[in-house]
Amino acid sequence: MVIRKITRIAWFAGVLVFLVAGCGGAPGSSNTPTSDIILSPTSFPTPSSLPVPASTPSSTVLPRTPTPGPATATVDRPNSTDWTTYHRDLTRTGYVPAMPDPQRLAVAWNTALDGAVYAEPLVVGGHVLVATEGDTLYSLDARTGQIEWRTNVGESVPRSALPCGNIDPLGITGTPVYDPATGLVFAVAEVRGPAHILVGIDVRTGEVRVRRSADPEGMEPLAHQQRAALTLSNGLIYIAYGGLFGDCGNYHGWVVGSRTDGSGPLLAYQVPTQREGGIWAPPGPAVDAAGRLYVSVGNGSETSDGWDHSDSVLRLSSTLKLEDGFAPDQWRQDNARDADLGSLSPVLLPGGLIFIAGKAGIGYVLHSEALGGVGGQALTQPICHAYGGAAVVGSTVFVPCNEGLQQIQVGSGGSLTLGWQAVGVPGSPVVGGHTVYSLDRGGTLHALDIETGQERATVTVGATSRFASPTLYQDRVFIGTNTGIVAVTGS
Repeated sequence: MVIRKITRIAWFAGVLVFLVAGCGGAPGSSNTPTSDIILSPTSFPTPSSLPVPASTPSSTVLPRTPTPGPATATVDRPNSTDWTTYHRDLTRTGYVPAMPDPQRLAVAWNTALDGAVYAEPLVVGGHVLVATEGDTLYSLDARTGQIEWRTNVGESVPRSALPCGNIDPLGITGTPVYDPATGLVFAVAEVRGPAHILVGIDVRTGEVRVRRSADPEGMEPLAHQQRAALTLSNGLIYIAYGGLFGDCGNYHGWVVGSRTDGSGPLLAYQVPTQREGGIWAPPGPAVDAAGRLYVSVGNGSETSDGWDHSDSVLRLSSTLKLEDGFAPDQWRQDNARDADLGSLSPVLLPGGLIFIAGKAGIGYVLHSEALGGVGGQALTQPICHAYGGAAVVGSTVFVPCNEGLQQIQVGSGGSLTLGWQAVGVPGSPVVGGHTVYSLDRGGTLHALDIETGQERATVTVGATSRFASPTLYQDRVFIGTNTGIVAVTGS
């Protein structure tokens, strides 16, 4: 089946349908994708080799007034300020050097969507791309918050249909990733079945171009949750899996790879523990300059055998072959008390160094070329109980901790120096200019001085998920909330 291009005739027909039928609300959930198309799409090159889903999304027109933006801010020519993946780049720095430092913060707009937003928003050419637990992806105008298109890709799974968990309903949780080579934004949705599907959606029109199973052979979808951000590298979309909140069922940590055109078999790596060992930290895999992936792994099931690669940092090749790994000396004790490294993704630093911390409150410095196996760290030091995704500026790391955001300086020889701590602000941070942005658990965004940790400004944005992380674009901060998305401006 060929997806029809929107011609001038179809455009007028769509307007006529809208006038007769009325605007209506958000599209309902179903196993057949539905898409609301922007009013005036422009041409966008899409490779003809991309597969078309089994059923073409039904389309209606969303009326809007086009808002002109900078000449370079177009979807087909993304500019250097775009935010196309979790924390902006493959090493997950979360850093934008050229951004004004605010003295005040204010809400510019607040747009309600069809479900909670756990994934970090993306920005491409002045369009904010948002995924919800309602299994819907949206494109919004970055300046006005007006919805340009929305595409529902399936029926999300109610908590009552799962053996455990704490997201209700469960839809798209992991942060999507944008591919400029194809013009597609990729996301993994949990749908009724249950099953996990990978979708690639045209950022111009909201049309589904790629749709395939993201469940590798041998995986039981019921017990697995896709919380980690998707990663695009080596022409592949990498997808990491962990378990549901409560650690129920027969789940394992997985990393799965799919070609961006959706063809061919899935690549897959499974953590070789008897059970558990989830890869669930929100940043997902980090990728070095050689295209190798680094993941942190949670606690595994009790075992009398040797190290089963749980409670670890693992390095995988681009084809998902295990190359190296690290675990603390006390990995067995960590597993027994759920005090593993899996709660924070590895932080890649200059000089081939890696920083990792986890639930036990201990920080480790590793050498990326020789992770060291059990007890093979270059340095260990008590730090904090870390959860989420860190931000990085050079060799300075901003670690989200239960005790509050912690600044850490990592020396070239692997030394650790603790800096300021923002007590009561535990959210996964990002950095713009000389300002660190982080959320507290009461729904307030904090802007902190990068050198001192002193508060520049705050603004209330509403309730968010525990692992919500802001997105930075030009002079704006975007935050996914339990009801939609909020845009904040600084002055």
